[in-house]
Amino acid sequence: MVAVGASFGAITIAYGLPTWVPFLMSAVVFAGGAQFLAVGLIAAGNPLAAVLAGLLLNARHLPFGLAVAETVGTRRRDRLIGSHLMTDEVVAFTLREKDPARRRRTYWLIGVTLFTSWNAGSALGVLLGGATGDPAALGLDAAFPAGLIALILPALRDRTTRRVALTGAALAVVLTPVLPAGLPVLAALLGLFAVFIPRRTTDAEPGKQPDRAEAAKRPGGAEPAKRPGGAEPANRPGGADAAEQSDGGDARGREPQTETSRKGAIAC
Repeated sequence: MVAVGASFGAITIAYGLPTWVPFLMSAVVFAGGAQFLAVGLIAAGNPLAAVLAGLLLNARHLPFGLAVAETVGTRRRDRLIGSHLMTDEVVAFTLREKDPARRRRTYWLIGVTLFTSWNAGSALGVLLGGATGDPAALGLDAAFPAGLIALILPALRDRTTRRVALTGAALAVVLTPVLPAGLPVLAALLGLFAVFIPRRTTDAEPGKQPDRAEAAKRPGGAEPAKRPGGAEPANRPGGADAAEQSDGGDARGREPQTETSRKGAIAC
């Protein structure tokens, strides 16, 4: 968190914004992604887009607040301070705890730690950015993008998520030369509509055996089930008739033997 905060402070100075801006935003806003997005749009001369993008990006805090409302507390002071400390990491660590007392301690401990480290990192970035003049010289400008890439890579394994992300990225790249600064980022949200694009399905995936329901729909019906012990079913063509003929032949073959034994008994 210190490294990401330092990246934010250095980038803010590199954009030519006043020194007090990163300190004020880190203390009052305390929203990493929204802060990076806001300083870029403000530097590009589009503060309205910065406000709209920040509201959209932080809309996820609404369900977060509902999930941790009881953990924060019922007093107004606790709710006011606790809502300001609420971040993705704080909510994630808090909801992993089952015991209410441990959950409350985790929320406040992680929240205060992240708030302190973020502001300390922002101050460090301002100092380093002002001293070097170019944040890229120390790689501070790449800290936040690298962190975001590391976070989203596991999610891109899902086909739907990957399609939405690639669609939004393509829209932002295509619209960047046409729209004012900040609007291509907002237009990237249109990539969410890629979820409603129907996917083409195949009959069976390679290497996957068709299930019995699919086999039953094919001409000829489903394959007959085998008997216990690996015996073949009796209802195959010629199976039952052959069994009856075999039984009948055995019976006829036993009749002469029975008649001969009777005559021998009478002669005796």
